[in-house]
Amino acid sequence: MNSPFRPISLSDEHGTSMSDDVCMANARLVLADQVLMGALRIENGIIAEITEGDAVPTGAVDCKGDFVMPGLVELHTDNLERHIEPRPSVDWPHRAAILAHDAELASTGITTVFDALRVGSIHDSKARYDAYARNLANELLEVRAAGHLRISHFLHLRAEICSETLLEEMAGFGPDDRIGIVSLMDHTPGQRQFRDLTALKTYVAKKRGMSDDEFDAHVENLKNLQRLHGIKHAVGAVAEAKRYGAALASHDDTTADQVATSYSVGAGFAEFPTTFEAAEACQKHGIAVMMGAPNIIRGGSHSGNVSALDLAKAGLLDIVSSDYVPSALLLSTFYLSEVWNDLPRAVACATKNPAMAAGLTDRGCLEPGMRGDVIRVGLCDRTPLLRGVWSKGARVG
Repeated sequence: MNSPFRPISLSDEHGTSMSDDVCMANARLVLADQVLMGALRIENGIIAEITEGDAVPTGAVDCKGDFVMPGLVELHTDNLERHIEPRPSVDWPHRAAILAHDAELASTGITTVFDALRVGSIHDSKARYDAYARNLANELLEVRAAGHLRISHFLHLRAEICSETLLEEMAGFGPDDRIGIVSLMDHTPGQRQFRDLTALKTYVAKKRGMSDDEFDAHVENLKNLQRLHGIKHAVGAVAEAKRYGAALASHDDTTADQVATSYSVGAGFAEFPTTFEAAEACQKHGIAVMMGAPNIIRGGSHSGNVSALDLAKAGLLDIVSSDYVPSALLLSTFYLSEVWNDLPRAVACATKNPAMAAGLTDRGCLEPGMRGDVIRVGLCDRTPLLRGVWSKGARVG
């Protein structure tokens, strides 16, 4: 994948006390290139051994033929923001929200998450977006340091190019803040995700209770912000990502020219390209394509953009994100396995590939020496039944 600077080398001791060594036997182990009936043993939080066969050693967990696969790696989720603001203008107690978010992700098989936080504020009277990321990051890091989190958490700063205060807010973060990803977001109306102003109006006006005149004024304000700050913010956000040592991602690329620009600044993966043209250009430039699991499950984009399933069928899908439905990530792997008739390939889209994109080399696949982040999954028709989640060998779900 394209990157002019090395993504972060993130050690992760999230504080959860590790359980005794665990052996998971009589399982269908989803390895990088095959599904193997066998057993997996974790010692001191690390996968120590993989053996073939259906024997169940004394003291082992009998998986009874269930799948055992790597813990899921989530690069882009709005779930923490949903917990801290469950309704517009409702500010939920943050530590309670962080703990609930962490527990929810563990319950869906996600063992590593890059929590997406917006940086860049707008002080429009009706569609006001105030700064919050620095304070929330402090609270998240404090809860993590105290050992209260079940899974592995990193930060993903969503850099809003079309804003007033992006660079000031980014200056408040540094290399010690566990920032794994910076994504370049340009939500200027009339392009990328919001080419269709009707769709934007439906989304924003409903959420913010805008009149027609207020919506028109909001659109003009955003366009003006892009004219005033767009180039400066884009250049500055790339520089800040390098300062943090974070992987860089593009967002909502629509045209081949936009992809070429993303490539030129070092984007290693593309979040939710909106067209076939953009996805094909990403592949040409060696940029991994990430799409939303809800898009896969629904069979299409809720906002009228390209279908993730169509990209998968064309060989243009590399990474899947739960986006706004945490449980969708695991479910989407089984939908993709039907498209490709290849479960290991599908599972890699939610494990190995996102880990690689974020610069994490210690997780994402079942191999000796890797972190003991594993999940046990049964099936009810095509619906996965999550029976257990282990983070560094500790049972967390």
